[in-house]
Amino acid sequence: MSDLWSDIAGLCAASLSAAAAAGSWVAAHKANKTAEVVASIEQSRWHADLTPQFAITIEHDEDGRAALNVQLVGPLALRHLNEINVRITSSDDLERTDRLTGSVPQEELDAQVWGPYRFTHGADGADINGHTVRPVPMEVGRGRPFSIERTRPPHWMEGGDVNQRWRDQWLGQPMRLVLTCRQAGVEKPWIVPAEIDVPESPRMRWL
Repeated sequence: MSDLWSDIAGLCAASLSAAAAAGSWVAAHKANKTAEVVASIEQSRWHADLTPQFAITIEHDEDGRAALNVQLVGPLALRHLNEINVRITSSDDLERTDRLTGSVPQEELDAQVWGPYRFTHGADGADINGHTVRPVPMEVGRGRPFSIERTRPPHWMEGGDVNQRWRDQWLGQPMRLVLTCRQAGVEKPWIVPAEIDVPESPRMRWL
């Protein structure tokens, strides 16, 4: 009989030990998950606090070309960015798809810059359509100009006054950009949208 009670006591002790171990594992797992959540929240807060701040202006030239001046003004704790990719986006909120336009292929619609300015092809590593330029590094408190030029109407627009109609379409519209910013050691980039007022300039003679 004593052996039986000893076995029972041993089983109870083993069960209690297993339960205690399981409880400890669950508590440790919850603590780890909590720590991960807190770390993720702090990382997101840190990332948000270091969101790059830009001062961007347009300066006109005499021949219809201009300079897009981009300056990284803060925050000071950011110090620098290893790569800034500047891309021009549509200056209005219209949806342009081949379903709506009919005969114009989607590739041509996407290639057109829908706004008052595009990057000057051949300058600053701009692509052939003038949507974007070569990524550049920049330190807080520094900046650089990018060459831009007036956009031209797409080839499928017709009429003797097409150039003037195209220009008038963008009068009063801002130049819209998206700046994708990366820093070494930071996995997630910063995506910064920007709207830049276009200063008035004398009417141009289209060639």
